[in-house]
Amino acid sequence: MGSILVSIGTITIIFLISHVLNPDPARLWAGPRARASTILAVAARYHLDAPLYTQYYYFMRDILTGNFGVDPLTGQNILSEIQFYLPNTLELVLCSFVILVIVGVAIGYFAGMHFSTAGDSVARVTYLVSWSAPMYLAAIVAILVFANYVPIFPSGGMYSLSIPPPKPVTGIFLIDALIGVNMPAFVSGVQHLILPALVLAFVNFGLISRAVRSSILNVRWSTYVKTARAKGLSESDVRRKHILRNALIDATSLSAVIFGWVLTSTLVVEELFAWPGLGQFAYQAIFSDDYPVLIPIVVVFTLGVIAANFIADVIYSLLDPRIALGGHGGAATVT
Repeated sequence: MGSILVSIGTITIIFLISHVLNPDPARLWAGPRARASTILAVAARYHLDAPLYTQYYYFMRDILTGNFGVDPLTGQNILSEIQFYLPNTLELVLCSFVILVIVGVAIGYFAGMHFSTAGDSVARVTYLVSWSAPMYLAAIVAILVFANYVPIFPSGGMYSLSIPPPKPVTGIFLIDALIGVNMPAFVSGVQHLILPALVLAFVNFGLISRAVRSSILNVRWSTYVKTARAKGLSESDVRRKHILRNALIDATSLSAVIFGWVLTSTLVVEELFAWPGLGQFAYQAIFSDDYPVLIPIVVVFTLGVIAANFIADVIYSLLDPRIALGGHGGAATVT
């Protein structure tokens, strides 16, 4: 219930902001070069000449039904465009997210278990540098180094244009390539995916590493860890069941926030790597003042972050038996 209320509140804020940006939303939605007759037609089509509360009703109705209208720049159905670009973004974001969680937890665990050693110092410098690196700078450096000076990976795109793409089934390129047993397309897709996914992971893994390291330092010399060793548990069991498990709880609580950062970071990464995803679509909509497209994209990004928070709450409750999902919208509560 809480997630639903947050979604409604966020969509309401998006609606209000869209009206604050321009007191004449019909002109904004029709495009910068629209004729007066076109503006009037858009106002009538989307009820933009009606009172604000009426506009809000139709806005919410269209969001719930997926009726986003037609892109004034391309003439295409906006929902169809989002359905085309969204799987490409999910492929990039999920791959990057898996990498950053694995790397972040591993480096944080190593740093915590080797406290005050040279390895701890190197790990801390590594995640602090990554955390402070601007996304656009990391992407440009990665392209220059690994696509130009040392051409290991392609500089952009999803796959080589010389290879026939797989038949769309799920919309996710690599999965469709596997379903269609199109191995050349799969290999090319992996080659094009690695560099942008690594850039997204590099810039965002530092927060997890720092949280895991701090959690390990808090529990490593705690009473119950000493008690577990006194009971005769092996060192590997103590580290896995008592130290690492607690570190994963903190990492999980941050994962939803980081997922949101990764999702929104695609605007820069997809544009620089020419990745045909929702981030690049949003980037182009921003610079074209294409607000009929931009507003539903912002809604999709917002709902993605809210869904990630809910999933994080579920995983959080599974990792810590003291945490249960309460009846207030999926929020994790101590029991």
